Parts: sequence; structure tokens; C-alpha cells
Amino acid sequence: MNYLNIDNKVIGEDSPVFIIAELSANHLQSYENAVKLIKAAKEAGADAIKLQTYTPDTITLDCDNEYFQIRQGTIWDGTTLYKLYQEAYTPWEWQPKLKKIAEEEGLICFSSPFDNKAVDFLEEMEVPAYKIASFEITDIPFIEYVASKGKPIIMSTGIATLKDIEEALKACKRSGNEQIALLKCTSEYPSPFEAINLKTIPNMLDTFNYTVGISDHTLGTSVSVAAVALGAKIVEKHFTLNRSAGGPDSKFSMEPLEFKNMVKAIREVEKALGTVTYELTEKQLKSREHSRSLFVTKDMKQGEIFTKDNVRSIRPGFGMETKYINDVLGKKAKGDIKKGTPLYWDKIKF
Repeated sequence: MNYLNIDNKVIGEDSPVFIIAELSANHLQSYENAVKLIKAAKEAGADAIKLQTYTPDTITLDCDNEYFQIRQGTIWDGTTLYKLYQEAYTPWEWQPKLKKIAEEEGLICFSSPFDNKAVDFLEEMEVPAYKIASFEITDIPFIEYVASKGKPIIMSTGIATLKDIEEALKACKRSGNEQIALLKCTSEYPSPFEAINLKTIPNMLDTFNYTVGISDHTLGTSVSVAAVALGAKIVEKHFTLNRSAGGPDSKFSMEPLEFKNMVKAIREVEKALGTVTYELTEKQLKSREHSRSLFVTKDMKQGEIFTKDNVRSIRPGFGMETKYINDVLGKKAKGDIKKGTPLYWDKIKF
């Protein structure tokens, strides 16, 4: 697996999970809300805040014919692409200021650009990385342009086939950029659990040998936490101050307390994953004292024969291993033995 270095934060196999709070449209066109979201994300334990850099005119056309109507069975059905992006976009004049605030809070700030003009704008902002959104992964010339900037690239795969992912990776490599991470993503909003297919994550690791994460649009924390257990090293979740406030993305966004609980669970899972080992800790070794072993269970006289009545496998584990029971039965005691004495070879007459 490769490693990414985003603003001196290493992301990869042996590093902590990189947790991204996606600002998206949840500022509700209020700069003050955007600032509150950044500060709340820091408080909730995020490593990074991610913006989206587009305008309605850079991402689509102001057109309401059938091609631009949203009617795919989504939460946005009934409007046009242009109207949706008018409501959702983050004003560009905010973005340098938001990046500065994020950095002052100790967060990494980067963005998803949606055209070359947005990339040029973000280059002026000196963002440390780029995110390719799921719906842009098939735009090969655009990916080449992003990759040409030499920054780490995180790509969501929500609408991508295996071939699409391969083509996107080739586009990055052609531009001399292999600082790539792939996010398992399901482009349904919110995503149903049965559509997530988390088992794809270890397969992506084996197939591509790049850092893999998840862009999670389900409700709750379980999918992100499970993804980490399966090898995800990046987790991205949409973040809102309050779902009831509304907004284009509110229905699949996570509130601060939920996000904080998710971060806590991820950090716990990281500790629990540990390494592949069959060695016992000092406490486990101490616990072995309460395992089973062979003990004399009745007072015995010298020369008395060991039987199932006076030798048993019991707790604790200070005697011989229980596998020797049949080697002991029928033998004689070398001397007097009191009840409760751990049995060892030196007490057996041969």
C-alpha cells in the first residue's frame, strides 16, 4: 500500500485513520454557519474539513429542458441541476478565509474542484490535496489536469466501474502523480446499507495497492467504523450543525455529537486492530494462572495409586498440563501428597 502525505500528515497502512468532515452545502449560504461548522468539526475530532469548489455556471448550464431535470429517484428530484447548485455551492470568496480559519483550528483544509478553473483557483489558495468527486471520476482530461499539479489526490468511486477506476488511475500516472487514495463510495443519498458492499474494501486494497477509504453517505456510524476494521484509512462524512435546519445535503449529514461518537469508535477500533500476533501480553500470561491443570484432589499416602478420584483437571493452572492425565493414572505417589497440591513429575514414582 502506498502512503499519502497531506500537509505533513501521513496517511496509509500504519498511520491513524484520516477523518474528513465534508462541509458541502450545509452552510446554508451563511458564512457564519460555515465558520461554525469548521470549529464544530475540530471539536468533534475531525482531521480535515473539505470544501467544494464550483459555481452553478462552472458545473452545468442554466437550462431546464429534460436533460437537466433531476428525476432519478433522489432527494433532489423536482428541481434542475442549475437550481440545486445555486443553493448548494460555496461562494469562492469565502474559501481562502475558511481555509485560514480551518488551519488556525488545526484542521487540514482542501477541496473538490469540478473544473480546471476551480483547480487554478485552489492552486492560488495553496490547498495541500485534491478530492475527485464520484461524478467526476470519468472525466479523464480533468483528472489529468488535477494530477498535473503534483498534489495528493483522493478519488471517490461512487459511480465508477472497475474499468473506470483503472482509467482514472492511469490518467494520474500519465501526469506523473501516484499520490492517490481511493474511497469506496455508494452514490445514493442517503445510502441504504444493503448497497454499501464493504467487502469491496479489502478487494480494492489487493487489486490496486493504493490507500483505500470510504466516503460514507449512510445514516449513523456503523458503516464507517466497520470500514476501518476492513482496512479503510480515510473516512469522509458530510457534516452539519443540525439536520433539522435543512439544506440539500442535510438528510445524509452527521451532526457534531454523532461525528464525535464516530471518531471515538474509530480510534477504539484502531487500537483493537493492533497487529497480527499470537504472543500473550503480561496480563494474559498472568491470566493463564487461572487455566486448568492437574491437581491432587484428595490426601494421598506414599505408594498410593493415582486415579480419576484423586487427580483431576481443575482450575488454577499451577500443575501439569492436562494432556498428561493418562500418563499419570495408574502410577504411584512418590511420597505423601496433600489435597490441593499441583501435580508434577517429581511427585510420581516410575
